Amino acid sequence: MSEHRAVPRAKSWRQSVRLAGECIEVIDQTQLPSSWASVALWSVDDVVDAIARLVVRGAPAIGACGAFGLALAIGSGEVDPTGPAKQFEASLRNVADRLSAARPTAVNLSWAVEKVFEAALQVPSERRAAAALEAAMAVADEDAAACDAMAQLGADRVGHARRVLTHCNTGRLATCGAGTALGVVYELRARGHLEEVLVDETRPLLQGARLTSTELVEAGIPVRVIVDGAAAAAMSLGMVDAVLVGADRIASNGDTANKIGTYGLALSAAAHDVPFYVVAPTSTLDGSICRGSDIVIEERPPEEVLTWRGEELAGSGAGAWNPAFDVTPEDLITAIITEAGVVEPPFEAGLQQAVARSAGRGANRRAGA
Repeated sequence: MSEHRAVPRAKSWRQSVRLAGECIEVIDQTQLPSSWASVALWSVDDVVDAIARLVVRGAPAIGACGAFGLALAIGSGEVDPTGPAKQFEASLRNVADRLSAARPTAVNLSWAVEKVFEAALQVPSERRAAAALEAAMAVADEDAAACDAMAQLGADRVGHARRVLTHCNTGRLATCGAGTALGVVYELRARGHLEEVLVDETRPLLQGARLTSTELVEAGIPVRVIVDGAAAAAMSLGMVDAVLVGADRIASNGDTANKIGTYGLALSAAAHDVPFYVVAPTSTLDGSICRGSDIVIEERPPEEVLTWRGEELAGSGAGAWNPAFDVTPEDLITAIITEAGVVEPPFEAGLQQAVARSAGRGANRRAGA
């Protein structure tokens, strides 16, 4: 069973998802900003529940959490590593599929789980648990390194921006490092370029207001929270030099699924001649999907918009449509910033090249090069 306990505010941001002995420890993002608490996840059921309820969220972070979850399933004996190869593979496949299904839109989750799955199958039975754990640790370590690279490349690309607007949460809480879009924000600030960040509240669970503003305040970066519907007006008043967002899945043509409301931001940015950047690791690219219309969009429970912490927000009996994501067409995106380079439109060939470069770098890191 998962356990909550208080953790000091002066915590390490790099511990948003971490292995803690025989469990996974994550910051409970549903409690922020009023309470910093960590949750100990001891089983696959705990991991699936934490991902589904957004206790842990952010595409790279849930990828790492899923990877650790599969590794712990082997290490704890929830999946017996000593059995015959076919039996082990079938049991592990079942657990991997359960983890991947916890949130269907973010491709990082299934990508990371598959990394651990393949690593465990390629070694003798006595090495299965260790190989799975090593693969999960590599997922987390490579995400942290990718965040650092994206921050540098992104700041180089958008260094002109003094006032940026961002959506949802793409920082230390959402990744194993400094963040994707927010990683660029931190680097811009470190270079002395950034004056202010506008943060959309971000429906349905207010991740921008609750999480991103909290990160930026703790980092000493000037931030103002705006309602989602105010973004276009802010652009019309010249309050935004660039829009920086993350991604949960990118199709091979560059169409991008991200938190609901991102598409509207891209339309507004195009109308006001504001550059619109997507910042995401290559693990977010899904080469099996040709265009955004092929991406499965997760729908969340209506209660997430009809109520807030048990209190009704809408008229009794009202219904709700609550998609967690929308798709931004590639022609509205100025550039996609990955750890392997900044990809300019048209995106398809450049994204393929970025994936290839990233795979080579990852192999070099694992080899100690």
